[in-house]
Amino acid sequence: MSKTEEYLKAAFAGESQANRKYLAFAAAADKEGYPQVARLFRAAAEAETVHAHNHLKVLKGIRSTKENLAEAIMGETHEFKSMYPQMIEAAKAEANSDAERSFHFASEVEKGHARLYQKLLDSLGTAKEAYSYFVCPVCGYTAEGVPPDSCPICGTRGKMFKQID
Repeated sequence: MSKTEEYLKAAFAGESQANRKYLAFAAAADKEGYPQVARLFRAAAEAETVHAHNHLKVLKGIRSTKENLAEAIMGETHEFKSMYPQMIEAAKAEANSDAERSFHFASEVEKGHARLYQKLLDSLGTAKEAYSYFVCPVCGYTAEGVPPDSCPICGTRGKMFKQID
């Protein structure tokens, strides 16, 4: 891999993390009553997304929908089979229950994401359904069509889920 490719990957990771961090900062600023600060964090987050997408395009990291679904399945599967189990064990060993809970939630949700991606990959080009997804605001559990009465992972009430169209 060339030095430029290494830099593009590092820049993509950094810009992606900045986006997520700035959105979290915006939510905190809103909660604390600083709407202008929140707006700036959201604007900067959007700019970081532009940067990340540009880097990913240069890396040729966006391919056909079929290839993108296959890559997403591979990534989600890696997370729940390899990455998160190690992290959960480390958090347990260090008695960090908050980290253990966060890792556990993410691991369980990634299983569902892999399943949802696989379902769409299997029916790509044939399914004509259009439905929303619903995301749990606590653990990220993702439901298709309608939210559950309560989250099967963390127990949050379904009416709290965020609808994604």
